[in-house]
This record gives sequence, C-alpha cells and structure tokens, in this order.
Amino acid sequence: MRPAGSTGKTRGFRPKKSLGQHFLFDPRVVQKIITCARFRASDRVLEIGPGQGALTLPLARLVGKVIAVEKDAQLISLLKKKLSRAGIGNVTFINNDILKWDFREISLSSSSRVKVIGNLPYNISTPFLDKLIENRACVDRAVLMFQLEVAKRLTAPPGNRTYGAMTVLVQYHAHATGLLEVSKNAFFPKPKVDSMVLELDFERPHTKHARDEACFRKVVKGAFAHRRKTLLNSLKGVYPFMDRELLLGGIRKCGIDPGTRAETLGIDEFICLASALELASK
Repeated sequence: MRPAGSTGKTRGFRPKKSLGQHFLFDPRVVQKIITCARFRASDRVLEIGPGQGALTLPLARLVGKVIAVEKDAQLISLLKKKLSRAGIGNVTFINNDILKWDFREISLSSSSRVKVIGNLPYNISTPFLDKLIENRACVDRAVLMFQLEVAKRLTAPPGNRTYGAMTVLVQYHAHATGLLEVSKNAFFPKPKVDSMVLELDFERPHTKHARDEACFRKVVKGAFAHRRKTLLNSLKGVYPFMDRELLLGGIRKCGIDPGTRAETLGIDEFICLASALELASK
C-alpha cells in the first residue's frame, strides 16, 4: 500500500463511515488551502478533525501553535507518531467531539482569538456553524471545507432558492467568501459530491446590528421554518399569542409585504422585522 499523501490511506487504519471520515490527500489541494488561509507565523490555529494530518503537518510548520480536536483516538495516536518523526512539537491534541467540546478552553492559555481550519464531516455542518457563531468571541476567522451545496447556500443572495436561515445568520455574523472548489477525487474514501472551502471572517460582520440578537435569531429561524408559507403565516408560529393586526403592523412598518416569503428578505429587513415585532409583543 502506498503511503498516505498519495492515496489518503494509512497502514493499519480503516476510515470509519459512522464518523463521516473522508480524508484529503491531494497535496496540490492541501497547498492551495494553506495559501488561501493566509495564516501567519504568530497565529494559533484550531483544527477541526485533523484526520490523517494532510493539513496538520504543513500548518504546524507555518504557524505558532495548532490545537487539533479529533474524535477518533486511533487517528490521534497515528498522527502523534507522524509528527514525532517529522520533528514537529507545536501541536496539541484534544480527543473530543467538536460539538461537545467547550470552545472557552481556547481562552485559558491565551487571550488572543484563534483562527479555525477544518474539513468538516458533512453531517455536522449545521450544528457546528451554530456552535461557531455562539463562540465567535473566541474566533476571528475560519477557513472551512463544506459540501459544495452547503457552501453555495451559505454564500447565496436573497431570492436564491438555496437562501435560508443559516445563510442569514452566517452572513450577519461574518463575511462569507468562497475560496476554492475541491473535487471529490481529492479524498479517500471518495465522497459522492464535491466540496468548497469557505472563509468566514468574524471581524467583518454585517454593517448593521440587531437590537436584540436572540430575537433576531428567533425571527430568522421562524420565518424559514415553513418555506412555502407567507411571511405572515410563518411568523404566527414565532408569536402565536400576538394579535394578527399587531403582527401585520410590525411587518408593514419595515416596508415588507406580509404575503412575501422569507427567502426574498435581506439581512437589514430581518433586523428591522425583529426590532418591530419585539416592540409590538411587549
């Protein structure tokens, strides 16, 4: 069997389907991702799911510190041996599920915010984005690989059929930019779909801020809960006890047609709507 890096295979290890493991092995793609990430020697980088270390080794040679969160203990053991043979000592491993791990641990060793990089298992993209947004105070920028369809959804404009609640929430909290499309042929085992690397810059959030971000999130999630329903009918589920005329008044106050659907609204309109409805509900 050829060494990892040429096929993505590592002797003695079999990818676990239950963990959604698809390992990046194309060195040209790895180099492009590292270049696009624009990390510096002084950076601390949190790597999500280092896998077999395709990104970990070149990343560790480039930045000051890598904190690698990996759920698979067997992979950590293999990676530690690889790093030791390469003479690399600036990687700390955390054997945990990233969805359960406490991001605040990052702040225990340093007050500086971290960069994030990772090739996310497709089945955790949405819950991980929720967690990343929740912990954005710890993170200044994230460079993440998503299923192509998900990446396009996160960067979609209003009116696009893929535009949804997570699109609005991500674009409210961070500037989302597509960096690189990656063929499924760059992975082992090969997934069914292509991927895309996105940059989420939390230092460049949307220019306007909601008065109450919890209310903003509630309105955005509720508006998209039933995509085929009109905005008025969707928001009845968010404010079930609000008088219909009050609800209509709040929507119209923002210059929005109550008969339109959520995917036609921009972020500013959702900000206005959240403010108007919160005031009307009191």
